[in-house]
Amino acid sequence: MIDIGSFIKLQRTKQEMTLNELSEGIVSVSYLSKIENQKTQASPDIIQLLCNRLGIEIDNSSEDLIKEKCNKWYSMLFEVNNKDEIITTYEEIQEMLDKNLSNSLLMFEIHKIRYFLILGNYDGALKKINELNEIANTFDSLQQFYWFKFRGNYYSTASDFQQALQMYKLAEEKINRIDITEDEIADLQYTISVTHSKLRNTLESIDYANRSLEIFMKQYNFQRCAQCHIILGISYRRIKMHERAIKNYNLAKHLGELNKDKQIIQLTNLNLGYLYSVTGETKEAISFYEKVANDEDVNLEERLNAITSIIKEFYNIDKINEVKEAIVKAQNILDLAKDKGYSKLFSYIIHTFEYAINGENDRFVLFVKDKFIPFLKNHSDYANLVFYSTMLAKHFEEQYKYKDAVKYYKLANSAYDNLISL
Repeated sequence: MIDIGSFIKLQRTKQEMTLNELSEGIVSVSYLSKIENQKTQASPDIIQLLCNRLGIEIDNSSEDLIKEKCNKWYSMLFEVNNKDEIITTYEEIQEMLDKNLSNSLLMFEIHKIRYFLILGNYDGALKKINELNEIANTFDSLQQFYWFKFRGNYYSTASDFQQALQMYKLAEEKINRIDITEDEIADLQYTISVTHSKLRNTLESIDYANRSLEIFMKQYNFQRCAQCHIILGISYRRIKMHERAIKNYNLAKHLGELNKDKQIIQLTNLNLGYLYSVTGETKEAISFYEKVANDEDVNLEERLNAITSIIKEFYNIDKINEVKEAIVKAQNILDLAKDKGYSKLFSYIIHTFEYAINGENDRFVLFVKDKFIPFLKNHSDYANLVFYSTMLAKHFEEQYKYKDAVKYYKLANSAYDNLISL
């Protein structure tokens, strides 16, 4: 059963009611604070008066129905198939929990973090994290598992992958103490693999991808198998095992075609583009990138990845007109994703090339030096830091500013050292 003090505190903060407003005429502010922080046990009469003021009924007549609806909703959040149904079910449960003290309340509140992230409401997710943080010490092991996992999801959307990994590892520590499905375990392992990949921890990424793949294969979950093969392809590309990378990409693409899953197919095309770019096959790289960038059904982040990669490819072979055309397309896609957490990175990339090709030297230098590079440092994005520090260093070299050029070549080398030591 949820502790009554935690319940009252949660409901009070949700209703933006102060301690004084809730306690007035019932108990002192200090005594209410003790109730909320589980430092005293109030009488049933006092609890009833506090709940009355909060508009809450203390009975469990609807407990089975609330539990059933919550479990259904949690499954929806895990699969993320129909957002309208997710919203409708959420509203039904919220209405019931606003009127009843239920064992399901804390787990429901924790899952709201995931709910807000799915809807793209990142401020709502952060507000819920801060709200729950005050009572997190009351969570049991299962609640802690989701608390850490969903906080990891939040940090991932904010591109703070180091912090995300810490959260996921804390969730992983709870697995042996709780009863969850193999699906849930494999999903966490896959998520940890992706996060290691973001941090360029290649061997760890391969390890966790293989762990999750083993479970998904047993369940014939082709979509999740394909996702694992993509991560393996990325990892093998990074350690220059290109044939093994292509094999995994082709497996992913085949599984995507079996499932008629356009997202998987185009994500594979995007990564094949990266591979051919690394091996210096520019024409092939661009052809794969274009398949993704021109597909309006594909996730906006992947389309932005593709179109900014096209910009880089054309820039590297001095096709300035093609760069300009790609920048226009990139800006149009970015306009659709302006509220997304990842949009800032792509905005910086687009502006960098825009200033570079238009000969706006002062704006280019100030923008990259004072805005873009600090942003990349702050996010420990060493791969992009290598590229754009080198780009800035080459610019200074062409302007005969050798001292500045040396400074940014050193920064690129330092970033590269950090990248390979991750």
